[in-house]
Amino acid sequence: MEIIHTFAFLQNLSMPEIIVILFIFILLFGAKKLPELARGVGKSIKEFKKATSTIEDDLRNAMDEEPEVKKPIETENKAESQEKTPSSS
Repeated sequence: MEIIHTFAFLQNLSMPEIIVILFIFILLFGAKKLPELARGVGKSIKEFKKATSTIEDDLRNAMDEEPEVKKPIETENKAESQEKTPSSS
């Protein structure tokens, strides 16, 4: 839902306003720098999606795995107490 609110202003932009914004970007960064900036943004988005999908896969795998059943560890005290008790033979 937040994405819709974040990009809601884009619905109100007309073509002349978009052209003015692009013109300002060209003035600020230069025509040669814009493709490099776009490439960097694209790589960043790709890396972010890759990291997000990796985390999602790890979470799904963790949820699908059955937890290991831990057996209680016998201590020496229990073994000694069993040896000291008289056996009924």
